[in-house]
Amino acid sequence: MSAENYTWDKRIEFIVRYMYDIDNNGFLDSKDFECMALRATIIEGKGDCSEKRLAEYNNIMKSLWGELSDLADFDKDGMITTDEFKEAVRKTCVGKKYDEFPKAMKAFIEANFKIMDINSDGVIGVDEFRYNAIQRLATNNIKIIDDAFNALLNEKDKAEGGLTLSRYQELYGDFLGKQDFNPAVFLFGPLAVED
Repeated sequence: MSAENYTWDKRIEFIVRYMYDIDNNGFLDSKDFECMALRATIIEGKGDCSEKRLAEYNNIMKSLWGELSDLADFDKDGMITTDEFKEAVRKTCVGKKYDEFPKAMKAFIEANFKIMDINSDGVIGVDEFRYNAIQRLATNNIKIIDDAFNALLNEKDKAEGGLTLSRYQELYGDFLGKQDFNPAVFLFGPLAVED
């Protein structure tokens, strides 16, 4: 897997395109975050849509949208372009540890962990990682997904059977906050499929 596919710019573009821009219109707006709340509720509930959990996710996503709007909607048009998002992440995350990230972003990251932890055992294992990655990735080769997962793991992760919440937070912090090529670049699987 080529390091050029994992530059900081490409990682941030990936976050916008595949994780936040739910309606694929090329920019972020409040509708994307409302859709993320429903999506998170249904995925976490394995098809069930708990009104209580939906309300919690709506609060998380509304806070995240408000915080991102304040940080990134520079022209105050109600839309955040990829370039605006990059600049906001650069200002709030680059060179910082996870604990220094904005509160709403940390809440989103923790919610994302819960969504990925399908069996709710507190660890994202290879099967859960595969399930999450394949939703965004067009590939016929499971090995590249497994290689990405294994690249994330340190010895403690291997003993745990995968990624705990604290390790996921650390890796997410590195994904956004470090501009170099590091293991965290594989947090969402391979970002590009090579022939």
